[in-house]
Amino acid sequence: MKYIVLLCDGMSDTPNKKLGGKTPMELAHKPNIDKLFLSASHYGKVKTIPTNLNPGSDVANMSVLGFAPDKYYTGRSPLEAVSMGIELDDNDIALRANLVTISDEPDFADKRMLDYCGGDVSTKDARILIEYLANELNHYPLFADSFALYSGVSYRHCLVWKNSGIADNEVKYVGFTPPHDFSGGKLADEVVKADHLNKVLLDIMVTAQEILKDAPAKLNMPHIKANALWLWGAGKKCLLPNFTEKTGKKGAVVSAVDLLKGIAKSAGMDASEVEGATGYLDTNFAGKAEAAINALKNGADYVYLHIEAPDECGHRGEADGKIRAIELIDEKVLEPILSAFEDGELKDENFRILVCPDHPTPLETKTHSRSAVPFFIFTKGDENTDNDNGDTFTEQAVIRGTYVGSGEQLSELLLSDK
Repeated sequence: MKYIVLLCDGMSDTPNKKLGGKTPMELAHKPNIDKLFLSASHYGKVKTIPTNLNPGSDVANMSVLGFAPDKYYTGRSPLEAVSMGIELDDNDIALRANLVTISDEPDFADKRMLDYCGGDVSTKDARILIEYLANELNHYPLFADSFALYSGVSYRHCLVWKNSGIADNEVKYVGFTPPHDFSGGKLADEVVKADHLNKVLLDIMVTAQEILKDAPAKLNMPHIKANALWLWGAGKKCLLPNFTEKTGKKGAVVSAVDLLKGIAKSAGMDASEVEGATGYLDTNFAGKAEAAINALKNGADYVYLHIEAPDECGHRGEADGKIRAIELIDEKVLEPILSAFEDGELKDENFRILVCPDHPTPLETKTHSRSAVPFFIFTKGDENTDNDNGDTFTEQAVIRGTYVGSGEQLSELLLSDK
């Protein structure tokens, strides 16, 4: 048996007035997903976010992968650091460092967050900016002695606070509000938040903004909109159990983002690199499907295929984009995988597939919600033909199904013989 998780990040939503009271899942044309749902052996809703943790993709994906966040979660950025090849010591703190766009008021506290992803800055351009910024910041002894800045994918980068001296129970207070959670308000509240733990980080952000505002001219990159660095998602080194030892399955992860690749590497899973995988609507959907098929063909029992695009569109309030992202997942990702099992390279294999989001990212709020998300599990050769909840996979269609209390329980259900 081969196991696939098709994780559609942020796909679920709430009824939206601009969509006639519908959700993107209801309006998207997704015949392959809907066909599997109609014959799903299990379906319902799952709570992926523990009550005591924030509704982030880090927590939710760790949960769906079967790693209890209550037990293993130490913060988002340490997982991304692993993917980037950064070695953390026990007392180091890693922080996500977003390239963002903020407004141009003279006082930092009066500025507003305009774009959490710096105008969709490309990975190539971002690397140039981050290397330039790191070089300039290293002229400040406090930074050079205690911090290191590393480039990642697109707007997502990593700052390491070396030998921080911050106690484990205080790490959750380090850093600032996730930039995608701003609704256009001023940064004044964040400045006030800069207590003894965050004063030095605020100084870094203010200095970085002064450096970056002149960078496009100095680097001959007039198209660049990213003009600031934003620090959040702090955490210390994370230790996950080995996935194969835990489940008896050889696992692989396919994703564009360092977060998922970091979880994979921390758990001893393979992490595929897909050329052109961006995490946006322009990502290489077909390449991700091919990577998943190749992983299964080359010995993986379990593939966690993560697609970021619906989440990014949700954060931007782009209804048409979110609908299109779901349709592209159906057409460019799921269809070739099903074809591989029907008459292609995997035709002699049985398979079981879980389709779900990690969390909702409603268009109306443009940020994550901790609400339970819809899911279904389809098993080849063990189809349920009694699903009478309609022929489309939506938030509403699963309400008569099973309520699963955690992502770990859902993972156990996927990998069980039931």
